[in-house]
Amino acid sequence: MVYLHQIDPIALSLGPLAIHWYGLMYLAGFVAAWFLGRARIRQGRLPGVDENGLGDLFFAAMLGVVVGGRIGYVLFYDFGALLANPLMLFRVWEGGMSFHGGLLGVLVAGLWWSRRAGLHFFDVIDFLAPLVPPGLGFGRLGNFIGGELWGKFTGAGWGVVFPNAPELRGQSMEAIRAMDAAGALEGFARHPSQLYQAGLEGLAMFLLLWWFSRRPRPRYAVSGLFAILYGCFRILVEFVRVPDAHIGYLAWGWVTEGQLLSVPLIAIGVFLLWLSRRAPTVQPLPPSAATPGKAA
Repeated sequence: MVYLHQIDPIALSLGPLAIHWYGLMYLAGFVAAWFLGRARIRQGRLPGVDENGLGDLFFAAMLGVVVGGRIGYVLFYDFGALLANPLMLFRVWEGGMSFHGGLLGVLVAGLWWSRRAGLHFFDVIDFLAPLVPPGLGFGRLGNFIGGELWGKFTGAGWGVVFPNAPELRGQSMEAIRAMDAAGALEGFARHPSQLYQAGLEGLAMFLLLWWFSRRPRPRYAVSGLFAILYGCFRILVEFVRVPDAHIGYLAWGWVTEGQLLSVPLIAIGVFLLWLSRRAPTVQPLPPSAATPGKAA
């Protein structure tokens, strides 16, 4: 079955102000992470930290996501444009966010916050890891609604037709709808790779990490599993996702920038799981029962 993408990326217009679905998806991800994090705080999963401390941590992490995601995108995917026009770094409204950059931003924010709170850095990152996948899932749904980051042609009688893809660019929406009514769009059907990523990086990762972290685990274990899962899922989906046009494939006609950045993530995840074998296990402790102190 072929689905013609006709979703308006603008959710609401208020005069000159346009609220895009992509921005709302980011907001939904932060809201989901807040409620999940609050539930874990109430379970004592970050010993000595109350909801006020969680708010400070989330504010730092949100800044890390936005700043790191933007800088990462420019450095990893559009460095030439940055050299030509350094001010484009600040044009966040034009789009362009990188998961790997956002991850680095969160790690920097977590390091800063954990030192102020007197907690071990990886106890904080292990706490945050299960809260991230919902945001990734919502973000990919935002990509789908916006009709961006589409996949390769399915070569079959099913898939999604994106009117803004190169092969249909310049065609009016009326002409494309006429082709759809005539059953002439099968050759333009693409993999909805955004939905694949939403299902894997969002739903599947959340369920696995949430289940795994329900019991106290050795330090490094939850972070390690997060890194391995994301790296593997991202590499898999990249096989059916079209790479950025200005980058293309890096080697052998199939290696992408996303895959290249994900391989070290898997290696780090394996290393963290290896470290966790002899690491201590932090036991839940209600926020009122302790005050954060220097952790070993």
